[in-house]
Amino acid sequence: MDFVHQLKYQIQFNLPGEKSHLAMAPVNRPISSLARKESMEYRESAVSVLIIEDNQTWEIILIQRPPYEGTHGGQISFPGGKMDPEDQSDFHTALRECHEEIGVNLHDATYLGELTPVFIPVSKFNVHAHVFYLVNFPTMTADPREVESIFHITFSELLDENRVKTMEIDLPGNQKLNGIPCFDIQSKQIWGATALMLNELKQILKEIKFD
Repeated sequence: MDFVHQLKYQIQFNLPGEKSHLAMAPVNRPISSLARKESMEYRESAVSVLIIEDNQTWEIILIQRPPYEGTHGGQISFPGGKMDPEDQSDFHTALRECHEEIGVNLHDATYLGELTPVFIPVSKFNVHAHVFYLVNFPTMTADPREVESIFHITFSELLDENRVKTMEIDLPGNQKLNGIPCFDIQSKQIWGATALMLNELKQILKEIKFD
């Protein structure tokens, strides 16, 4: 079985689940299913996890949000956003948002499945991460309102345990939150929901072989 089929099988039938989120979750953060159950209301959203094979190197596309006053300003994420009323499902949300934010049409990509949903208590988003495989890098154009930059990380960087660090986050009122787990890759700190999703993918990659 080649790598793509192994990856698809693991995602669809053998997900590590929420236990894989724990290593990259802030202290005292409840698991997503529990936090979602206890939330009075939440909004469905979806992201696209783009895995690309380029010159025998496996890479993942990420974006950085522009700085703004909102909850997720300046953060690293996958292309994605909230589910609109016209979206047939969160899968269609992932397709639409990917095209809107980075100009990539995924209708010809190979769909591999969905990672374990992540609930974000601070913004009350329930995030569905849909994974796609592309043979080559597509042409990408960042929507300047939603995306400050597009970049990619390699599987090797994700699997490197030395990339796992902690960071501090500035809070309102000159407060700081210390000891937040993150992936420190290419001088960027990837934390929060994106780090949880990446860590589940990391655990999957540890179980399969790739060139």
